[in-house]
Amino acid sequence: MRCRRKQHDADNLNLTPLIDVLFVLLIFFMVTTTFVKDMKVDIDRPAAASAAVADVKVIRVYIDSSNEIYIDNQPIKLWAIQSKLRDLLRTSAEKSILVVSDSKIPVNSLIDVVDECRMSGAKEVAVSTTKELG
Repeated sequence: MRCRRKQHDADNLNLTPLIDVLFVLLIFFMVTTTFVKDMKVDIDRPAAASAAVADVKVIRVYIDSSNEIYIDNQPIKLWAIQSKLRDLLRTSAEKSILVVSDSKIPVNSLIDVVDECRMSGAKEVAVSTTKELG
């Protein structure tokens, strides 16, 4: 008789706890997955004969053709640049900032951004260009 009862218990395997665990894992992975769309800033940089290669570790500030400002691919207003850069410069070993601007933006916008970068405590502020050939 005992053999029949053990075989009968194996036939009625309860899958409810297994399904519960699978749903919990599914919900965990769905919640922890980020759905952030990477932003791309299209910039047509001005050219210069004396351009040099920039260090990889510098903080980059982008100004696109529509005069929008980005730090770490996140849009930012002109008045908030100084506080954001102060936070980034605290954790950075290099105290340098590279301003990557479009060639079509007004010069006063570029000067405003460079001034904000200098007032944030950066040791060096450079403007990015492309090197002219010939």
